[in-house]
Order: sequence, then C-alpha cells, then structure tokens
Amino acid sequence: MNVTADQPYGPDSLATDVSHPTQPLPLTQALQLPRIVIEDTQPVIEAGTLAAKAIIGQPVTVTSKVFADGHDKMSVRIRYRAADEQEWHKAPMRDLGNDSWIGEFTPTSVSRYLFRLEAWIDLFASYRYELEKKYAAGVSIGLELEEGRLHLVHAAERSQHELRGQIDSLLQRLGENTEHEAQVALLLNSETAAIMSHADNHAFLSRSLEFPLDVERELAQFASWYELFPRSITDDKQRHGTFNDVHSRLPMIRDMGFDVLYFPPIHPIGRAHRKGPNNSLKAGPDDPGSPYAIGSAEGGHEAIHPQLGSREDFRNLVKAAAGHGLEIALDFAIQCSQDHLWLKEHPGWFSWRPDGTIRYAENPPKKYQDIVNVDFYAPDAIPSLWLELRDVVLGWVEEGVKIFRVDNPHTKPLPFWQWMIADVRAQHPEVMFLAEAFTKPAMMARLGKVGYSQSYTYFTWRNTKAELAEYFTQLNQSPWRECYRPNFFVNTPDINPYFLHDSGRAGFLIRAALATMGSGLWGMYSGFELCESAPVPGKEEYLDSEKYEIRPRDFTAPGNIIAEIAQLNRIRRQNPALQTHLGLKIYNAWNDNILFFGKRSHDGNNFVLVAVSLDPHNAQEANFELPLWEMGLPDDAATFGEDLMTGHSWTWYGKNQWMRIDPSYQPFGIWRIKATHQ
Repeated sequence: MNVTADQPYGPDSLATDVSHPTQPLPLTQALQLPRIVIEDTQPVIEAGTLAAKAIIGQPVTVTSKVFADGHDKMSVRIRYRAADEQEWHKAPMRDLGNDSWIGEFTPTSVSRYLFRLEAWIDLFASYRYELEKKYAAGVSIGLELEEGRLHLVHAAERSQHELRGQIDSLLQRLGENTEHEAQVALLLNSETAAIMSHADNHAFLSRSLEFPLDVERELAQFASWYELFPRSITDDKQRHGTFNDVHSRLPMIRDMGFDVLYFPPIHPIGRAHRKGPNNSLKAGPDDPGSPYAIGSAEGGHEAIHPQLGSREDFRNLVKAAAGHGLEIALDFAIQCSQDHLWLKEHPGWFSWRPDGTIRYAENPPKKYQDIVNVDFYAPDAIPSLWLELRDVVLGWVEEGVKIFRVDNPHTKPLPFWQWMIADVRAQHPEVMFLAEAFTKPAMMARLGKVGYSQSYTYFTWRNTKAELAEYFTQLNQSPWRECYRPNFFVNTPDINPYFLHDSGRAGFLIRAALATMGSGLWGMYSGFELCESAPVPGKEEYLDSEKYEIRPRDFTAPGNIIAEIAQLNRIRRQNPALQTHLGLKIYNAWNDNILFFGKRSHDGNNFVLVAVSLDPHNAQEANFELPLWEMGLPDDAATFGEDLMTGHSWTWYGKNQWMRIDPSYQPFGIWRIKATHQ
C-alpha cells in the first residue's frame, strides 16, 4: 500500500472525497491514511510553502520524526532533485533512536531543489532482528528459518536479472546447509541483508510532501563586503570621483581579502530639496547631495550619474573588479527624488495629498525631505510599477551585476519581494539579494523566507557578552538557521556605532574580530579600516557624513588596521569552520568581559576557538575550558594549539586553562585546536 504522510490525503492516496473536519472520518478514507508517520521534517519553511536555504556543493542535513505502530524495523530515505530534473536522486537516512532520523544530500547546481522523504516497513530487517534475538536466547527457530526461506522466495519472484540470480544463489546455499547454525549465519549475513534491501517491496510506503530548497552560490553564505562611494575616490574634495578612479582602489581592497565591492546608488541625484553637508536642509550649488535621492532629468534607477562616468566606464569597472576577484554589488533603493521622471511620466505610481504634493519619506526621528516613496498598490501601479522595478534589476544584471543590496526592504510589500526575487532568479539563479532591514525580528526572518539571500542584523547593537552570546546562539536555532543568513556589518554610512565613538583602535579590532569570526558574511564601510569614529554629538551618525559630501581619504594614515583586517579575512579563507555562522557554540570563560566561542567544520577536521575581550581599554583575564568533549577527548587530554594571527603554536594539557588579553596588543585570540593524534 502506498500512502502519503505529512498531509491528510496526498497525491499517492486512494481517497478522493475528503470529509469536513467536523464530520466523522469514513472508513474508506481511514483505510487509505498512512500507517507510517513522517513529521517535524527540517529544513522546512512554512510547511514547505516557502523555500529553505542551501549552498551548492555543501551537504544539506535533513532530520525528521518517523514512526509507526508496533516494533517493526523501518527504512527511510531522502529523494531529491533540481526542479528542472526529471529523475529523483536518493540518499539514506540513519536511525538516531527515539523515532529521530537524519540524512544528508549535496546539491550540485545553483537552482531551486525539491526533496521529500520516503519511509516503509522493512519486513526482512524486522525478520532478521527477531531471528537474531531468538537464536541468541536459545529459542527453537525451526519455523523462523522456514519464514526466512519464504522471504527469499518472494524476493526472487519480484526480482529480475542479476538480482534474481543473487537471491536464487542464496536459496540454493540455504537449502544445502542443513545445520541451523549455518542457516542462521546465512540469513543474518550483511551481504544477504544488502541483497534483500535491493529486492525490498517497500511495505506500507509513505511519502512526505515535497519541500523546496533555494540552492545558491557560495557567496550567499561566505563573503566579505567592502562599501565605498565612488565619488569619494579622489584626492580633491572639489573634484568628483569617477568609476575610473575606483580602479586604483581595487588592489588594496583585494589584498584586504574582500570578495564584494558594494556601491551606494550610482544614479542621477535630484536637485529638489537636495541635502547639504551634515544633512542640512539647504544645499549649496556645488553640494553633491545624497545618492539616495534618486532621479533627475538625466534619468532614474536605470541611469548612471554623469559625473561618475559612462555606461562603458561602469562595464569596464565590473570587468576590472572581476580580474581582482571582486564582484560589484549595487544598491537597489526604491525611492525617488522629487525630480524623478516617474513623477511626471507615471503619476499614478504615487499617493498624492489633497494639495497636490507627496509626503516625503520619514523614519522618525529621521526625515528625508529629498525623497518620496512609490505606492505599490496604487491603482495605476498594478502591475506596471512592479514590472518596471523588476526590469530595473534585470537591466543591471545584464550589465554584469549579480548582487543587490536592497535599501529598507521591510518598508515595501512582501508579496512584491516574493514575486520579484523568484522571477529574477528563475532567469538568473546566480543573482543574490541582501536585505538592509533593521526592524522587528519577525519581518527580518520573513524577508529571508520570501527569498533574500542574506540580511543586515542586530549585531551592530550587540555589545555585551550576554547580548552577543544570546544572539549568536539564536541565529543557530530554528527557524533562523533555515531562512536567515546574517551579514555582520560593523558600520554603515547611516550607523556610526556608539561603541566605536571612544573605544579607539582596540574597539575597531574587537568589532572586526566578532564580525569576521561570528559569521560567514561580514561587511565594513570605507573608513572603518582607518578607525574613523567622529560622531554627530549624541547620535549614531558620522560627523561630515559622506552621504552628503565628497570625502577623500588617506588610506595609508597611521593607526590603520588594514593588516589586521587582511589577516582576519585570510584566516576565514583558510578555515572552513569560519565560512558560515552555523555551528557556533559558546564555551565557558569566567569573565563577563570575555566572549569565548568556537566553530567546527561539518567534517569535524577544522576546529577554531575565538576569545574576544569586550573591554577596549583594560587587560582582562579568565579561566576557561577547552571543549575537549567536542573532540571525544577526556578532560586531561593533551591538544595542539595554534595562534592563527601570529603562527605561534603550543601544547595544551587538560581542559582547564587560563588566558590574558591586553587590548594594547591585540584584544582577541583566534586559535586552531587539534587532538595530538591528528
């Protein structure tokens, strides 16, 4: 009987008339319900209506609860395929006990995948289990041996070719051996079990629903982002930087170990209500304005600011960046200056007030007098605005851009993102989207569920040991681990974190270590490597913010942390355990100013421990525990340690150790640990 679990009446069920849930279940339907229960399957988002996340070439671990009545043995397997494949692949699942099963498979293409579970009662395995117990107990087994012979006979009848020959050979050997001991040995032999597994008739086969997975490329989970304003790549504040100027920065950004070079909007900037320095309401004639005030007579979201260069200049920069191992990411900000051509060409895409104006954007207490927002559900906006925005993205994809950082996606409709991201990725599965969403947890998670590859996080405001430990742990738990990839940006043009205002160079190193070691994804905004921190008094904003003016920098200035950032990124590349936020565990260090955690690779061969002092001003000491239990070692075992920042190595003896961290030298330690026999 083939029936379907995880749903009342599935595609393999014979039932055709589903009763109302308030009515008794008819016997004809009850007879078609699955005997085997498959439930609590992971990774699954919203009962399979939305896709969980995976990375090409990395194992997907699947867990489930599978059980049935009685004590029969069961077999469970995963069936999986890419959405454009016809044939299903299979992978076994392993019984962990207490009805828990685990298995894994590895996707081999960047695309949408489907997987489901299949479970059945393994009649021959159940027979072998009982035979072994009875034989060991000295119980008479004459009848059981005949039952074993019949299992082989029935298996032969439903088999063909080589498999039929193998089973016939087993039957012949069983008949030739008249001693019970020899017959038992043959029936319990692992080779016999393997042959019979191939001939199994899958009794009471049950199938789960099909669950989707979005399989993305490695940069969706492991990447280092560097943000800069192209207009500031100049040595003269009066000269607007260009795409061609950015070429000079590529080698240093590459050498620091970054993978993604991200630009704020590169489009024409409106004149109406243009902002001046430090967000002043009146701009001078030469003030460049905020790049987020998108649109002028020279074009909108599809256009390039003429002072940055030509479209050909942009294409050349994309190619040059690729030559340095860098991908260009663009900002996708769905907002308009009041000079944007859409206001004239598509007034029906906006909500107009009774006096003929449009309310400017606000995020209290912040006010954005230089921009207005579209109305996704205005009568004239459906579907033309949605299609236009989709086509803007596709246009930049054609120019070689495969990564988009989306500004404030939580203020736009979720149905739009679910449709747009899926539509773009159906044509270009390599495209990725980063959500710049600093909002409530449910919305941040939901953006991941509807398709965002990764997201900004609360990391920016987690400073204490308790806060960081709780947040790192939460990101490793469901539902976050299935739907949300955190990108730990240490700063942004909008956020000059309070922690950095007076923490000095050590504070910047603390945040860099936490970000690079805590997640596979991290990012920094230009100037962080120079320890820039001058704030607008009392605010998490930069004084003389680059959002409103051109800001040249001397990237060789004394006191920079360029070498340390390069080494942190180098450590990440050399240690697979650090290439994801998953697998992070908090360990004991008895000092509230020291966060001690570790990560271990999927195969267990790479184990990295990280200790970060959260005090940028004073030396801190702590007794701590090496997690020898994670390595299957006793508390008194010896282990090899290696400092990944300096290359120094040593031998640890036992679980209990002591550390001292001095921020005047280095406010963190990163150690690779190995068992002495490795």
